[in-house]
Parts: sequence; structure tokens; C-alpha cells
Amino acid sequence: MKDKFYAYIQKLQDTITAKLEEVDGEAKFKEDIWKRPEGGGGRTRVIENGAVFEKGGVNISGVHGALPESMQNYFGVKDADFFACGLSLVLHPKNPMVPTVHANWRYFEMYDKEGNIVDQWFGGGQDLTPYYLFDDDAIHFHSICKKACDLHSSEFHKTYKKKCDTYFWNAHRNEARGLGGLFFDYCKATNEMKMQDWYNFVTEVGNSFLEAYVPIVEKRKVIEFTTEQKKWQEIRRGRYVEFNLVHDKGTLFGLKTNGRIESILMSLPPQVQWVYDHHPKEGSEEEKLIKVLETPKDWV
Repeated sequence: MKDKFYAYIQKLQDTITAKLEEVDGEAKFKEDIWKRPEGGGGRTRVIENGAVFEKGGVNISGVHGALPESMQNYFGVKDADFFACGLSLVLHPKNPMVPTVHANWRYFEMYDKEGNIVDQWFGGGQDLTPYYLFDDDAIHFHSICKKACDLHSSEFHKTYKKKCDTYFWNAHRNEARGLGGLFFDYCKATNEMKMQDWYNFVTEVGNSFLEAYVPIVEKRKVIEFTTEQKKWQEIRRGRYVEFNLVHDKGTLFGLKTNGRIESILMSLPPQVQWVYDHHPKEGSEEEKLIKVLETPKDWV
């Protein structure tokens, strides 16, 4: 399963980066092959200063070795080894009318000292973080997510949409990071869902990503924007940074397993502002977004 899924994310990385270069029309992804001293490595691809994407990354990795003590304590195991692979992407557009997007699809195995698999699971999801609220965009993104889920279970979309709203919640701000999407983790074999079934589901969601995001980019990238709207984007990017550094489990896992710091922090935007006690004007488009972030809604 690990070989099969790693081969899948290699191909998916190629598909996604090729399409995004086409959408940008100017910038190309820079590739960085790296190795992890403890075992494994990855292929980082970063795009910067493009016509559409100010900064973004589409990264894959496959790492293995002894599970660090901090993670052994987290999982409640002793002397375990692990393998983890996944594709993680974040795209920060230049135009504040185009939303930031994040997606991740991953697979994990844990072994005893004899090399036997003692646990394995899939995880992942995709979520949208706009700076200006266009209902059509939110409906489109969530509709594609629902379509991918419904092919595997009528319960998946409702369950994983709710998990997404709960997970991507900036508790210290009492607001969502964005408009959500899907979030699933610890997807393990059961009587109803074998590991192959989970593989089929996760790859379905992965394959839906471009359909969910690219039409939104194409529609909004041509809209003119003001300096004030750019400032608002940078203030909201600050909330994105706060979530990734304070709450995100993927970031914390990478830091605790001696992950490659450049790949882990590629999710951070290039230009950010923190303005003291900032509040949008009453009745403004900016306030309209904040009200939705305070109370996540069902878009489909």
C-alpha cells in the first residue's frame, strides 16, 4: 500500500504543478530534491512571484525510521518505527479576490521491532481560505468535495465537512481559518472499509482538487483590486500563519520528527501584516467575510 500510494502522489504532483503553471502563465515551479538523514526524503516544488501565484508549494515526501520519543508518547507506543508519505500543497495568490487553498493527502504505517505493521491509516482533505466572499465560489468548491465523497459514502461529506470546520478553527481568535472543505484522519480498516477502499476514497478526493479550485482562480484572477484590498489580504494572511504555527498537527509533526524546515514552512505567505486591534468597517465586504468565519455554514 505504501508503494502504491507514494507512486500515486508522485503522479498527482506532476499533474497539479503542470496545470498550475498553465494557469499562472508566467512562473514555473522550482524543484528541490532532498533526503532526510534518518530515512527517506522528498520532492519540493515551489512557485513564486508569478502572474497569479505570489507563492505556493506542491510537495511530496516519504519518510521512515524510528518514531521519535515525543511521537511515541503521543501515540502511546514504545520502540516503534514508522513510514509516512503524502502530498501537501498551499497556494497564495497575488490577487485578493482569488482564495488561498490548502490540500493534503497522506498515508501512515507503524511497525514493531520485527517490522510487522501494527497500525496504518490514511488522512487528508482540502480547504478554501478566501479574502473576499463569493458565494458561487464556496458553493462550487464544496459541491466538488461532496461529489467525490458521495461516490464512496453518503455520510462522508457531512462528517468530513464538519471535521474540517472543527479542525481549521483559530480558537484564540474564535473564528474559522477559512470556508472549510474536507478533513479526515485516522482512516483505518473496518468491516465496512478496507484499506483499499480508503485508498480509493483518498485518491478520489485528490483527483478532484483541480476541478474544485482552478475554475475559481480563472474566474477571479482578472478582477482589479485596490491597495486597501491588498492590505486586507495581508492582514487575513496573518490569521493563516497563526493557525499553521499554533494549531496545525502537520506542522507540529514535521518539527518533532526533524522534518525539512523549508518544506514545512513553505505554507507561509510571503507578505503578511499584523495590525493592532484591526476590525473591518461595519457593513463592508470585509465584515461580510468575518461574519461567515465566525459561524461556519453549509454551502451545499
